[in-house]
Amino acid sequence: MGPVSVWQWSPWGLLLCLLCSSCLGSPSPSPSVGPEKRAGSQGLRFRLAGFPRKPFEGRVEIQRAGEWGTICDDDFTLQAAHVLCRELGFTEATGWTHSAKYGPGTGRIWLDNLSCSGTERSVTECASRGWGNSDCTHDEDAGVICKDQRLPGFSDSNVIEVEHHLQVEEVRLRPAVGWGRRPLPVTEGLVEVRLPDGWSKVCDKSWSSHNSHVVCGMLGFPSEKRVNVAFYRLLAQRQQHSFGLHGVACVGTEAHLSLCTLEFYRANDTTRCPGGGPAVVSCVPGPLYAASSGQKKQQQSKPQGEARVRLKGGAHPGEGRVEVLKAGTWGTVCDRKWDLQAASVVCRELGFGSAREALSGARMGQGMGAIHLSEVRCSGQESSLWKCPHKNITAEDCSHGQDAGVRCNLPYTGVETKIRLSGGRSRHEGRVEVQIGGPGPLRWGLICGDDWGTLEAMVACRQLGLGYANHGLQETWYWDSGNITEVVMSGVRCTGTEMSLDQCAHHGTHIACKRTETRFTAGVICSETASDLLLHSALVQETAYIEDRPLHMLYCAAEENCLARSARSANWPYGHRRLLRFSSQIHNLGRADFRPKAGRHSWVWHECHGHYHSMDIFTHYDILTPNGTKVAEGHKASFCLEDTECQEDVSKRYECANFGEQGITVGCWDLYRHDIDCQWIDITDVKPGNYILQVVINPNFEVAESDFTNNAMKCNCKYDGHRIWVHNCHIGDAFSEEANKRFERYPGQTSNQII
Repeated sequence: MGPVSVWQWSPWGLLLCLLCSSCLGSPSPSPSVGPEKRAGSQGLRFRLAGFPRKPFEGRVEIQRAGEWGTICDDDFTLQAAHVLCRELGFTEATGWTHSAKYGPGTGRIWLDNLSCSGTERSVTECASRGWGNSDCTHDEDAGVICKDQRLPGFSDSNVIEVEHHLQVEEVRLRPAVGWGRRPLPVTEGLVEVRLPDGWSKVCDKSWSSHNSHVVCGMLGFPSEKRVNVAFYRLLAQRQQHSFGLHGVACVGTEAHLSLCTLEFYRANDTTRCPGGGPAVVSCVPGPLYAASSGQKKQQQSKPQGEARVRLKGGAHPGEGRVEVLKAGTWGTVCDRKWDLQAASVVCRELGFGSAREALSGARMGQGMGAIHLSEVRCSGQESSLWKCPHKNITAEDCSHGQDAGVRCNLPYTGVETKIRLSGGRSRHEGRVEVQIGGPGPLRWGLICGDDWGTLEAMVACRQLGLGYANHGLQETWYWDSGNITEVVMSGVRCTGTEMSLDQCAHHGTHIACKRTETRFTAGVICSETASDLLLHSALVQETAYIEDRPLHMLYCAAEENCLARSARSANWPYGHRRLLRFSSQIHNLGRADFRPKAGRHSWVWHECHGHYHSMDIFTHYDILTPNGTKVAEGHKASFCLEDTECQEDVSKRYECANFGEQGITVGCWDLYRHDIDCQWIDITDVKPGNYILQVVINPNFEVAESDFTNNAMKCNCKYDGHRIWVHNCHIGDAFSEEANKRFERYPGQTSNQII
């Protein structure tokens, strides 16, 4: 009996669903209200409210009988939070809050003394005092913190899930020979799909390059290439194959194979794929995942144009806020009509596969500055986001609260199996252990703590799949490593962009460790979120000026080393120092508050300026010659960090006064005005000429950030001995070769030599 089509997908219905706002989880009109679930069988609706800075946390509110109300925190537990997060469409809870952390609600308090085991399908199955029976006030409203991962098929999620009982859940490539011994990622092999009863092959009759394109995208590869089908046909004659699909018809723009027209075999079909063989696909890996040096050389030999799309703020490779380059300025994309087709174009353009999620509502943090594009409509065939139809917008059309983001499909590399953490209180922290060996037996060992810092910890957390590093620790005596005592890696130095510790520089097989005890081995504390500081470069340019300040007014500044060395030999209190002054406004655009590395117990009180110093070095200010030689410097030593101003929907949390907490809240900025002591560079000894003004935030990487490439600002600077002109200030990749070329020549000059 021939194959019978038991189920065919029409992609148009699914595509229509994906393009509508309910599938994409478009942001609520109110900034204080988060995800909301549709009415269930009990007639209840759920939402997150208050002022969460993330879309997966907030005060829990329930609508019953048309009235919204809250839940009291009495007897509330993590198990109850699990049930509520599932009601809200998330997979599980990571925490819960009490005492109205997200602000007191209004209306009824629907539930009190809520008691759940955590396995209930609905909150209605949990024990409580009964609906509306409570002795609490809204100062006791409970909140939840959910894992940022949606349940399959949830109505507010745009993750493609097929609700039919017969579906393609996963796809993989199986090499015809050498299975299990091939280097990862696997880029070529027989296509296998996972059905409810296991893995099956796909018949290659009518198989097209469009089908291959979709499969490669799902596996994290940007494109496909031709494959030697005759070789695989010859091998197939000697093997038995289990076929589950006999028909696949893709347009090529689908983000998932389930969006293609599929024909499945019946369980009782006796003849499968007559005259054909298993479908074979070969994919081209992106630059980050080129499996061999030959592929890397081939890709590097191609002319590299200026990147016009990038991702920022993501905790994992292939995810982040979408930013595009226009007229030399990076800006964001408004999430209006943002869908999986547009997101997939971005992912493939950056060397990843198709998009797993198209994120709206600034899920990857808010950008700053321009919003370049809106209502981007891609077919999915475009080679760049800029080739998709779109609208240019003004500031009034969209806000950064609507910044679009993506999560891309990535190839499986297996790097997470070569590293692990031990001894920590949770899976996000512990002593770092790495696996070495080969071709002999593999073994686990520790890493020497010498020179281990934030950048190295960032790579370790990325390799583990745990996001960013909060801390890189050089002493881990308080974490028991069990039976592992051998140090197998030392001298690890990373740039912070590597995918695994193997890619970082280290001593190789020769171990050289200054402190050989096990207590001095490397450890990490990882986090899914991190801060991200950005200097307001235009303000520096607008406020820069020169002041000749009398020495008798600089005693406090001298105490804090805010003057050039020559000031020590000056005729105090007579004379003056020439100062380049400017305002410094530093924003936190990340997804976690920026906190000083040292705790309050080690802060130092400075009587002169009347505040506690929480960081040894927070900012470097330098005057450089065009060839990079430093001629003057300033710094914000022991910076007093606080929230000077915040966005409309964010409240200040940090203030230096009265030994208050120090830091910069997400959505806030710290302003040091030009007229404040030490907000300058002492240029008394600088000769007239053309220079570069450089400002670097968090220069020693003491505090983890999601992005260190935007911590530096550079400006052209012309000084004639009496006046100074600061212009062409810009942020981002200020140390890159491309950026430095902008400073090699100055307008109206034929030479860069100092006048």
